[in-house]
Amino acid sequence: MPELAWPWLVLALPLPWLARRWLRPAAPGRALHLPHPGLPSMATVSLRKAGSRAGLFALAWLCLVAAAVRPQWVGPPQAQQRSGRSMMLAVDLSGSMRTDDMRLAGRPVSRFGAVEAIASDFIARRSGDELGLVLFGSRAFLVTPLTYDLSAVSAQLKGAAVGLAGTETAIGDAVAVSVKRLAALPQEARVLVLLTDGVNTAGNVAPLDAAKLAKAAGVRIYTIGVGSDAQTLNVFGMQLPAPDNELDVQALTQIAQETGGRFFRAADGDQLAAAYHAIDAMEPLARGESLLRPNREWYPWPLALALLLGCTLLPWRALSRRKPVAA
Repeated sequence: MPELAWPWLVLALPLPWLARRWLRPAAPGRALHLPHPGLPSMATVSLRKAGSRAGLFALAWLCLVAAAVRPQWVGPPQAQQRSGRSMMLAVDLSGSMRTDDMRLAGRPVSRFGAVEAIASDFIARRSGDELGLVLFGSRAFLVTPLTYDLSAVSAQLKGAAVGLAGTETAIGDAVAVSVKRLAALPQEARVLVLLTDGVNTAGNVAPLDAAKLAKAAGVRIYTIGVGSDAQTLNVFGMQLPAPDNELDVQALTQIAQETGGRFFRAADGDQLAAAYHAIDAMEPLARGESLLRPNREWYPWPLALALLLGCTLLPWRALSRRKPVAA
């Protein structure tokens, strides 16, 4: 049904008339009297033009007011599925995430490449959840606040780059930033999925202290340790020593157990995908409904007409002020 979002703005309709009534009019110029009575005088032509300009101005103002009251069509309420759960993803962007020791669909990829590819599918399946994104390296940053717009979270993750937040690993700060956002919400089910490939080497909060904060706030943490556990890598048929893997399995396990979550080891793409599926199973969607009324805005049409009329009035105003050129 049609509605006006700001109907009180219709009170601005008489403003031009009030301004014309209260402001002092300009002194009239001298009229040019022609000796031939059959020809129209310049004063008559000027009055006709002034009347036309006044009519166009009134129509333009009417269109502006019509746009200002923001007419819209509001549809009937529609049920929207909501899970009532808030989930944060905290993804490690430290320098070691560049290591190409993961395999995805049979191809070697970097640790962050595997996380990005599989997390995108995980995000797409979180329909009904509020989802947010924290990226961390030497420092932790909230990149995407909690939102139902899953495409925005996925786009922010795809736009991230290793080293963007520094080359070290601040696991405790990432947990603290995530918990702060989750604890401020009234939802009962609050979940943090933490992905890292190292040990805490930076930040102001110790990981276990951050885990205690999460437990007090009712946040469950699922930790995923990323990176191959092989001692050697096969590169073009040659067996080369694998990069040092300093994954702090003990600390990540304690963080998860402290908060009622679970630790997962993801040495390749398949194990990483399995970790996401396990989190899906342990955190089922508790469906609920909320009502949303779709609306369609109509104000651009009167606004466009007002701008068109304004462009029509501008040349006349310029011509009226043009001075005659001396011969």
